[in-house]
Amino acid sequence: MWIRQTHRWLSMAFTVAVIANIVAMVMQLDAAWIGFLALVPLIPLLATGLYLFALPYLGRRGARGEARS
Repeated sequence: MWIRQTHRWLSMAFTVAVIANIVAMVMQLDAAWIGFLALVPLIPLLATGLYLFALPYLGRRGARGEARS
Protein backbone atom coordinates (compact mmCIF):
# COMPACT_ATOMS: atom_id res chain seq x y z
CA MET A 1 0.00 0.00 0.00
CA TRP A 2 1.57 3.25 -1.12
CA ILE A 3 0.16 5.33 1.75
CA ARG A 4 1.88 3.15 4.34
CA GLN A 5 5.21 3.45 2.52
CA THR A 6 4.75 7.22 2.23
CA HIS A 7 4.05 7.39 5.96
CA ARG A 8 7.28 5.50 6.68
CA TRP A 9 9.38 7.80 4.50
CA LEU A 10 7.77 10.87 6.02
CA SER A 11 8.55 9.62 9.51
CA MET A 12 12.21 9.21 8.54
CA ALA A 13 12.29 12.74 7.09
CA PHE A 14 10.68 14.08 10.27
CA THR A 15 13.26 12.30 12.42
CA VAL A 16 16.12 13.79 10.39
CA ALA A 17 14.57 17.26 10.69
CA VAL A 18 14.23 16.92 14.46
CA ILE A 19 17.85 15.75 14.78
CA ALA A 20 18.97 18.73 12.67
CA ASN A 21 16.99 21.02 14.97
CA ILE A 22 18.62 19.52 18.07
CA VAL A 23 22.09 19.86 16.53
CA ALA A 24 21.39 23.50 15.65
CA MET A 25 20.24 24.20 19.20
CA VAL A 26 23.34 22.57 20.68
CA MET A 27 25.55 24.61 18.34
CA GLN A 28 23.54 27.70 19.34
CA LEU A 29 22.71 28.64 15.77
CA ASP A 30 19.99 31.24 15.42
CA ALA A 31 18.30 29.87 12.31
CA ALA A 32 14.54 29.82 12.75
CA TRP A 33 14.04 27.98 9.45
CA ILE A 34 15.62 24.86 10.95
CA GLY A 35 12.87 24.77 13.55
CA PHE A 36 10.20 25.05 10.87
CA LEU A 37 11.92 22.37 8.81
CA ALA A 38 10.28 19.69 10.94
CA LEU A 39 6.81 21.00 10.06
CA VAL A 40 7.21 20.16 6.37
CA PRO A 41 6.98 16.37 6.82
CA LEU A 42 4.89 16.62 9.99
CA ILE A 43 1.71 17.86 8.31
CA PRO A 44 1.44 15.06 5.71
CA LEU A 45 2.63 12.62 8.39
CA LEU A 46 -0.38 13.59 10.46
CA ALA A 47 -2.74 13.12 7.52
CA THR A 48 -1.38 9.69 6.56
CA GLY A 49 -1.26 8.61 10.21
CA LEU A 50 -4.89 9.52 10.77
CA TYR A 51 -5.87 7.66 7.60
CA LEU A 52 -3.95 4.55 8.66
CA PHE A 53 -5.47 4.77 12.13
CA ALA A 54 -9.02 4.96 10.76
CA LEU A 55 -8.50 2.32 8.06
CA PRO A 56 -9.38 -0.75 10.19
CA TYR A 57 -12.53 0.93 11.50
CA LEU A 58 -13.65 1.93 8.02
CA GLY A 59 -13.11 -1.64 6.82
CA ARG A 60 -15.26 -3.08 9.59
CA ARG A 61 -18.16 -0.79 8.74
CA GLY A 62 -18.15 -1.99 5.12
CA ALA A 63 -18.03 -5.64 6.19
CA ARG A 64 -21.01 -5.21 8.52
CA GLY A 65 -23.05 -3.50 5.83
CA GLU A 66 -22.51 -6.38 3.43
CA ALA A 67 -23.48 -8.98 6.07
CA ARG A 68 -26.79 -7.24 6.82
CA SER A 69 -27.99 -7.16 3.21
